[in-house]
Amino acid sequence: MNALAGGGTFATMPALIAIGLPSPIANATSNVALQPGALASAWTYRKGLQPIGGVSIRTLSAITFLAGLVGSLLLVVTPTQVFDVVVPWLLLLATIAVAFGKRAAAALQRHATPGPRALVAAQVLLGVYGGYFGGGMGLMLTAMWGLLAGEPPHRLMAPRTLMLGMANASATVIFVTFAMVGWAACVPMLVGAAIGGWVGALLGRRLSPGLVRGWTLTVTTVTTVVFFVRAYG
Repeated sequence: MNALAGGGTFATMPALIAIGLPSPIANATSNVALQPGALASAWTYRKGLQPIGGVSIRTLSAITFLAGLVGSLLLVVTPTQVFDVVVPWLLLLATIAVAFGKRAAAALQRHATPGPRALVAAQVLLGVYGGYFGGGMGLMLTAMWGLLAGEPPHRLMAPRTLMLGMANASATVIFVTFAMVGWAACVPMLVGAAIGGWVGALLGRRLSPGLVRGWTLTVTTVTTVVFFVRAYG
């Protein structure tokens, strides 16, 4: 899912919670487990790496990594009860991004032309989000780059997967340091993520964008509803 459109956390985190991990530990474990998949996808897509909205990939990567450190530190100090209440709203935000991001981008481009400063500021916020939670970050990156840089989704697979890898890398440093990873569940998921990241990137060159978007929107919507029921039902 991350290689094709983003949103892999919508599958991994619920699975980890279902086997008994507390939600912050499940989120941290999911971030670490998805790291090899993000890097495998980024390597497969490497020829498509290019500046976004006049900002170099190196600059965006550095911003994402440093902001991800801040976000992951925020998760370390967030109590489980608070995180359980916040997660559904983060999932809803990501679902809205995939559902309406393309339309919002077109509307903004008709009325304004944001520059590199706006793009950098938004990248900082999404980097913090990626370190803290990460669910739907790929979807939100696609929507944000469409809004602020006018980039079509099919040109964003390579930079999006690299940014996911950078956010996961910074989160991995923090979560391993603070012993927030459930390794018994993380190791098999690491293997699956690495294979899925490579295969997903290959499929991403062949599948229609509409099919990928429809599947991703379905998964994100169902997961969001489940987490709202879990937190408030």
